[in-house]
Amino acid sequence: MDKFGKVSFIGFGLINSSLAHIFKLKKLANKTSAFSRRIETRDKIRSLNIVDIVNDDIEDSVKDSDLIVLGVPVGAMESVIKKILPYLKKGVIITDVGSIKKKLVDTLVPLLPKDVYFIPGHPIAGTEKSGPESGFPELFNGRWCILTPYSDTSQKARDKIKFMWEQAGMKVAIMDAEYHDRVLAITSHIPHLVAFSIVGTVTELEDQLKTEVIKYSAGGFRDFTRIAASDPVMWRDVFLNNSDAVLEMLGRFIEDLTALQKSIRWQDGESLEKLFIKTREIRKGIISEEQD
Repeated sequence: MDKFGKVSFIGFGLINSSLAHIFKLKKLANKTSAFSRRIETRDKIRSLNIVDIVNDDIEDSVKDSDLIVLGVPVGAMESVIKKILPYLKKGVIITDVGSIKKKLVDTLVPLLPKDVYFIPGHPIAGTEKSGPESGFPELFNGRWCILTPYSDTSQKARDKIKFMWEQAGMKVAIMDAEYHDRVLAITSHIPHLVAFSIVGTVTELEDQLKTEVIKYSAGGFRDFTRIAASDPVMWRDVFLNNSDAVLEMLGRFIEDLTALQKSIRWQDGESLEKLFIKTREIRKGIISEEQD
């Protein structure tokens, strides 16, 4: 497949900076540009030398672009689209890297003209780190990227985005947007919510106990703190924009947690052991899929 002409990265956190590394290493575009609203972030991008130009204005960044990759918080995407609409060339492909899809399709698609192609995407890869300097080209290797095209999606545009993520080393799946959000609610959003809650509980402990908890943290709690260190703005927007699916899965989780509480109270070791055996099988499945 032919490489891209001009590619613009709007927002430059972990995902877009890692993707920019891929574009530079594999020479996937004739020209790459980047925009971030913060001056210090733009200065950092320039120092990394992984895009051809860093624009001080979003309009200049998207002009004449053949591909625009939105790497901004989900809650900011509508305002970004409205701002760049007058500067989009005919036939431009817009994709995103956010972890919720249905709300984006419902909000953004009606704003776009017929000759602008939106391919919603979600690369399921990441670390707790953020910012331009956190990106690295190996981030996507062997991971899944989910595309959620809607009924009027251009097949050619979809194939171009599929090609882009495959070049980054990802496996690509096609999924309905609403179904994607329900799947991610349990595989990603609820685990983050639990981590935020558990680590938040520690912040409310009396000072001496909190000091001891931090000092003697076991592996399980350390894993929770890693997850809870994720980008606060990004996760705020995820929960606000995927509230239906999150609340549905959170309700199921609370019911199961209540059952666990009852098993412990009544010293029902058999029920506990049965559950723990089943959960080990889930871990084995993740390892066999090479997603560990």
